[in-house]
Amino acid sequence: MHAMKKAVLFLMVLFSFMRPFSKEYEKKVYLWKNVKGMETQIRDTILYFFPSTAQPTAEKKPCVIICPGGSYHHLGLKNEGFSSARWFRSLGVNAFVLQYRVAYNCHHFPEQLQDIQMAIAHVREHSAEYGIDPKRVGAIGFSAGGHLVTMAGEFSAKNQLEAVGVSTKESLRPDFVMPIYPVVSMQDDIAHRWSRRSLLGHRKYTQSLKDEFSMENPQNVPADMPPVFLLACEDDPVVIYENSVRLDKTLSERGVDHVFVSYAEGGHGFGMMENSKIMMNHHWNDEKLLPWLMEHGVVAP
Repeated sequence: MHAMKKAVLFLMVLFSFMRPFSKEYEKKVYLWKNVKGMETQIRDTILYFFPSTAQPTAEKKPCVIICPGGSYHHLGLKNEGFSSARWFRSLGVNAFVLQYRVAYNCHHFPEQLQDIQMAIAHVREHSAEYGIDPKRVGAIGFSAGGHLVTMAGEFSAKNQLEAVGVSTKESLRPDFVMPIYPVVSMQDDIAHRWSRRSLLGHRKYTQSLKDEFSMENPQNVPADMPPVFLLACEDDPVVIYENSVRLDKTLSERGVDHVFVSYAEGGHGFGMMENSKIMMNHHWNDEKLLPWLMEHGVVAP
């Protein structure tokens, strides 16, 4: 009996911690639920909806899809996903955290790109239901998620949904992208090799393959590349800073509307967690990202 009481007490304490966490999002959307042939993928791809907490208005709200990092192997849903959703929703932005397929569950390209394209199509197709402006749908990604959102911008014309029998009339191009301390390159000298292996699988990394998935490759950047907010820290111990330097160079050469925010110190993996050193010293989202969002008409001044 004593052991049973202890077990019940433990469950009560555990539930008290889980309850507010679970109530943060309004609902979960299983993006592949009704797609024939994708039954085994349903639990691996989930879109968590965090509606805006701003005062209700008749105006349709902007939307951001948040892609956590994790080397394309796992996902930092809490520190990079949910913490970012809280910040965006406080600005009057409807936020969606994308749990995309990763190598931990034996998923490689093109599954990750399929997931974000499916998420973009979903929010645009259901924009009236969510109260979203379908012309203000952006994506922010951290680390490997930064590679994913950049790829979504660069490869928007490469429809990966048709291969699994999904048809949509909606554009798969995000209206703005925000890679934060991103994985960018697949080149041997600066690649984050765990992310490369997780994304591309165990195959021969020919030069053409590395070029194809290097986001700094000028041939990958289309004429209609969406505006880019790029941020990285020089002391990043995980993803070599040169990744962002090369992406910045290519975006400049291609005439893409973008900004490159660089900090000397800050490291990696901080997301929008309030207790991170860079947030305590700089609060980069309020100081740098918010003005950029205002400048591009995503949120009101």
